[in-house]
Amino acid sequence: MRILKYTYYIILVNLLLISCGGGSDNDTPVDPIVPVVLDPDAASLIFPEDNTECNEGVVSTSDETKSTVTFEWSAAENTDSYEIKLKNLDTGSVTTAVSNTNEKDISINRGTPYEWYVISLANGTSTSATSDTWSFYNQGPGIENYAPFPAIAISPQRGSTVSSSSTTIILEWTTSDVDDDIVSYEILFDTSETPTVSLGETIESTIEATIASGNTYYWKVITKDSFDNSSISELFEFRIE
Repeated sequence: MRILKYTYYIILVNLLLISCGGGSDNDTPVDPIVPVVLDPDAASLIFPEDNTECNEGVVSTSDETKSTVTFEWSAAENTDSYEIKLKNLDTGSVTTAVSNTNEKDISINRGTPYEWYVISLANGTSTSATSDTWSFYNQGPGIENYAPFPAIAISPQRGSTVSSSSTTIILEWTTSDVDDDIVSYEILFDTSETPTVSLGETIESTIEATIASGNTYYWKVITKDSFDNSSISELFEFRIE
């Protein structure tokens, strides 16, 4: 009987040691649980609408050249905050605003073209998501007809290197106009960073240019409308291998 009691005692002690973490030095440590942070989704822009005139801004009482516009976009999944990027297409200057909701009041110049997009951000990750880019004109006092939006290069892509055995290349661009009255495009094209050589005017959104291997080319698009308004694009460049 004593032997049985002694054996039972040893088994009980071993069970207690195991349950309390004592005993073996080969116990596998438990890794801490790391929370999973999901990447944010891209927002969808709502207002100001693309390629339109924004006429809902509140004009400043202290400066009539400015108005406050409420920018709106859809709430994005897995997102804690947003960065609103707003570019003045006349000056090229970019303004950044931050919001924890899906709207933001921003004071901007009247009678001025802008483009904007929204970046979705999430705490705990450096990954972000970017919305589409939209353009609009902020309504100005006494403006009956707006200049076209500055053209955007499609091909060759800005900063690209092109492999070509041809002596010519097709330049392609896109643009829009609130009043829908664009009448022509003039293309400035040269190896100079300030191109002054005109390839002529066209009503199409493409034009052929002569090229040579090893050169870097720079070009701009001047867009004109029926009221003699015009806009000049940013400088585009590409290199020929």
